Amino acid sequence: MTNIKDIARLAGVSVSTVSRVLNNYKHVAREKRESVLRVIEEMNYTPNKNAIDLIRGETRTIGVILPYNNNPAFDQILNGILNKALENDFSITVLPSIYSKEKEVKYLQKLKSKLYDGIIIASRANDWETIIPYSDYGSIVSCEYTHHKEIGCSYMDRYSSYLDAFQMLKNKGHNAVAFTTARLESNSTKQMIDAYNEIFGELQPKYHISGCLCLEDGYEAAEKFLHLLERPTAIYANGDEVAGGIYLYAKSKQLKTPADLAIIGQENQPIGMGMGITTVDHQLMKIGEQACSLVINKSREKVKIPYRIVERDSV
Repeated sequence: MTNIKDIARLAGVSVSTVSRVLNNYKHVAREKRESVLRVIEEMNYTPNKNAIDLIRGETRTIGVILPYNNNPAFDQILNGILNKALENDFSITVLPSIYSKEKEVKYLQKLKSKLYDGIIIASRANDWETIIPYSDYGSIVSCEYTHHKEIGCSYMDRYSSYLDAFQMLKNKGHNAVAFTTARLESNSTKQMIDAYNEIFGELQPKYHISGCLCLEDGYEAAEKFLHLLERPTAIYANGDEVAGGIYLYAKSKQLKTPADLAIIGQENQPIGMGMGITTVDHQLMKIGEQACSLVINKSREKVKIPYRIVERDSV
């Protein structure tokens, strides 16, 4: 099988010259370029991508660690990453982790093996002390804030967004406020509880339900909340799909929004637009785009993406 050394020998040039031709570098003499291309055509040579990557010192491939690949919020981040990668002729490999620490480490080891130029972590299970050593082998960028200088990040200020959403509800006269979250042990859940405590005082456990990821979860959460003796007058859902489920349950009980129940969702998704649900838009697509740019540029910057509250009829 013909290899790059054979091409160099037959064309009468160096291996590095063949490499430059294969990578379409401009600074190659016309005669040498034509000689290399002629031999490639005569030998019907197809370059081995791994060999080219090794010579070039990069793969132009980025790994993206996602907990789930069917979650609207993570889909928004991934879409932003894909858009930016396409603009810059990079490939993306999705690495689903289901929040497994072992899977995350396995993916990070692929960075060490030079299978990727960098890795974007949309959400993590491991602590930073486990992740940081792998930054010696390529760019690692987080979609949440980290103060560690080895890790770049594209992030939004979730805590402030939660404060603003809860304050908006309080300003509209709501004091019995419930909320849903995805994972009980996550940093965003801790921030939401802290924000709630700051606005309303100590959280009553009955006003918080975790494990909510989809419309059906929202429907079930609303059923539990609205059967409480002291039922909430407002619910802040951790996603517009979850908020949609809450809305549908309330409607099935002939409750009107916002007169009987105010609802806020997150991430400005189509279902929220269609149902007229107020939402906290963390601009996740922009976070994905910026995260991808940081990897491409091998940057360890901390880039803050602004959030916005989109008010609709549900509050």
